[in-house]
Amino acid sequence: MPPLARTNWLAGARRCLVLLFGLCVTLVGAGLPAGSTSAAADKPSMGDLPLEHVVDIRLPGRTTRLDYESYDPTRHLLFIAHLGDGEVIVFDVASSRVQGRVGDVSSVHGVLVVPEQSRVYASATGTNEIVAIDEATLKIVARIPGGRYPDGMAYATDAHKLYVSDETGETETAIDTQTERRVATIPLGGEVGNSQYDPISRHIFVNVQTRNELVEIDPAIDRVISRFPLTGAKGNHGLLIDAQDRIAFIACEGNDKLLVFDMGSRRVLQSFDVGSAPDVLAFDTASRTLYVAGEAGVVSMFSVKGADVKKIGEGRVGPNAHVVAVDPATHRAYFPLKNVDGHPVLRVMEAR
Repeated sequence: MPPLARTNWLAGARRCLVLLFGLCVTLVGAGLPAGSTSAAADKPSMGDLPLEHVVDIRLPGRTTRLDYESYDPTRHLLFIAHLGDGEVIVFDVASSRVQGRVGDVSSVHGVLVVPEQSRVYASATGTNEIVAIDEATLKIVARIPGGRYPDGMAYATDAHKLYVSDETGETETAIDTQTERRVATIPLGGEVGNSQYDPISRHIFVNVQTRNELVEIDPAIDRVISRFPLTGAKGNHGLLIDAQDRIAFIACEGNDKLLVFDMGSRRVLQSFDVGSAPDVLAFDTASRTLYVAGEAGVVSMFSVKGADVKKIGEGRVGPNAHVVAVDPATHRAYFPLKNVDGHPVLRVMEAR
């Protein structure tokens, strides 16, 4: 073969190989199972979120579901429920390291730190109990019946009582934290979402998500004293009360809405579209910024100035980023992700 012809033949062969390789990659990519996650999909896609990615910190355990988290600003400790591993991870935000792990908390969903009592409470749905943990020693000190499916929790400061959402049991469980005993089971008449304490009224408010209602409980008598219909709600699960501005935020997982509820007039003021299946809410009390985290990994952020609530950004923080906690002192937000590059991580974001 003449030199020029050989050169042309080699160039053509190379082009064919490149095209064949590209076709193979396309076919392999098309055959990936639906649950697989690429490295690119693990990265934040910020959209117009006013956040920047600080770091991913590897967490212990397996790539199983992570659920609620609760932050103690006095000790700088973040408590994370590792549901799939049945343990509570204790993370020191000051040193950016895992300080400890509390095991034997079966299918832990909710976790709530009560600094004034030096206690951490975890809802062990696998055994239908509330596990009380000493915050200083990280030892389990009590196990209390929690209903049929204990989930979110709220602490009534003045009454020294813990209130636990019994999701499928359709009740609210009241626990005396001074004796670590269940003192009441309050029927709510529907599947229960999250609970929150309002320090102004000194009452507990609870989502009843199959009735699209918010109910009010008086801790003095452990009874429902009022029910409020939530216009535009479907599957109202997440709940957060901004006591200063006298408003509550309600995340509706059934129709991907955030409702703004006036605590004075007891009515819905506004409704916003948010990411798919909104779950956990967090509030930066210093910057007056609300975070709404969803199961699809999309996070929505809102500016809160009195009753003036405005959406300021939305973007994908990471796979299954449905939980968020915020440190108002540093304005850093913490998102536990069950699987990034084959490991559970704590994704740290910072307001900009």
